[in-house]
Amino acid sequence: MAALSFFAAKNKVCKPNKWASALLIGLLGTGLALSTPTMGRAQSSSETVPSFVQDGTLTVCTNPTLPPMTFIQGSDASKPEGMDVDVVRALAQRWHASLSLITMDFTGLFPSLAAQRCGLVISGIIQLADREKNFDAVAYQETALTVVARANTPPIKSMAELSGKTIAVQAGTSYAARIERENVSLAAAGKAPILVQQYPTEDQVVQQVLIGRVFAFVSQDVELYYRQKQLHGKVRIILKPDYQDYRHFAAYLRKNKQDRALLAQTIAELEQDGTLAKLRQKWSLSSQAEQALTADESSGGFNWQSFFSALFSAAFLKGAALTLGVALLSHFIAILISIPMAVALNSHKNSALKWVLKAYVSIFRGAPTLLQLLFIWNALPQFFPIFREQWFTPFLATLVALSINESAYQVEINRAALSAVDGGQELAADALGMKRKQVYRYVIFPQALRIALPPTINEFISLLKTTSLASVISLQELLAITQVQVARTFEFTEYYAAALVYYLAMVFFFLFLQKRVERRFSWADRKKATANAA
Repeated sequence: MAALSFFAAKNKVCKPNKWASALLIGLLGTGLALSTPTMGRAQSSSETVPSFVQDGTLTVCTNPTLPPMTFIQGSDASKPEGMDVDVVRALAQRWHASLSLITMDFTGLFPSLAAQRCGLVISGIIQLADREKNFDAVAYQETALTVVARANTPPIKSMAELSGKTIAVQAGTSYAARIERENVSLAAAGKAPILVQQYPTEDQVVQQVLIGRVFAFVSQDVELYYRQKQLHGKVRIILKPDYQDYRHFAAYLRKNKQDRALLAQTIAELEQDGTLAKLRQKWSLSSQAEQALTADESSGGFNWQSFFSALFSAAFLKGAALTLGVALLSHFIAILISIPMAVALNSHKNSALKWVLKAYVSIFRGAPTLLQLLFIWNALPQFFPIFREQWFTPFLATLVALSINESAYQVEINRAALSAVDGGQELAADALGMKRKQVYRYVIFPQALRIALPPTINEFISLLKTTSLASVISLQELLAITQVQVARTFEFTEYYAAALVYYLAMVFFFLFLQKRVERRFSWADRKKATANAA
């Protein structure tokens, strides 16, 4: 309207041609007409994209050890594949968003979703009412629970026949809770309960059956069908219990009615246009032949080709380098933290600071390292939202956790070394008029170093092995790389042996270094000194 008034005023003064005025007004009208649909499309687009798609990125958490849903097919552990990965790629494409995949241990999936580290969790997870109390879920794939035993085990008719037997399940899944419900019925009937053993990954669960440690394990049918060739006909499905609440895999998101509706609508569209059907065909999730599980494709012996392939693979070399780097850097930070703390604790004055430092040492030495790591990765973001950002990576979380934990142990090493220095040395330095900084720099620290260095190297060797705990928060260090490859191939012995070679090589190197250091910094041998004097 302001533009029209302006042109009307100009018309009174300049009296332009009426055809030009009409043309100008027509152009303005056309511009408004064209802009209206564009505005409508922008509004519609924003309404059809869930709120968990932030800054044009769909962030998804998954555990890459559950083929064919999500797993590592090649040697690059940072690129998971599978049915679930293809599903979220299709979702991201529909929402015109880029896809960011975060791989982690299964037990960390839902804590990461609650901490807003990711918008969706999809990893071959059953849709259960108990989980939907805290999260929303949308089903996308049918499945069925199966009980699997060794190939020569006869089928059973019900879960009650498992009374008194040991079953292996993956930790963090709902299988253990479901079996406990069966145990309630068994107890009411006066029968022995089903014993449950939980293991971190699915491949470790299967291994317990293969080596005869447990009677059977619980899994999903689609996963077993996919593992046919890997298992070489050594196992078979002995029961498919009719559990109505174990019929669908679902994608989980934080509670939000609108987001859930949009996700359900998009999955329905993918179902209607045949996208999901093509993906099921790609990953062999339909019309599977259970008889293939009992086919005799057995192969025995140690696979030397797989062992050497893993030993010299880029993935294992990269994992070992990351393990060594994390250990060196976190121990260096721990030493820097511990030195001033040890000096303060070694003083003879009682102060509030001294009590705080004692509490620090007691807490971080008393709490398990794994618990500290999980707290920093999963719990810290709930208190401080800044730790939900992309910059707070598994590497950084591991570095923080191990540095803090290790500093508590290093403090005691340094404090003991400072206490071992003869008090007369300090008095002599004071008598010479040396300043306090000079006393520590030239007298106390050099002597304490001789005492602290051997146990410090020993502590570092222990830390080097502790870095394997970081695999639970998806840091792709040596053990995580090993577990991913084992889950892909089921060649346990070969890949574990390759990882063992790397760990032993690193540890033996630092043991050799420790011996050299002890020899270099040891006190003079009295016998040698006496012989030289003579």
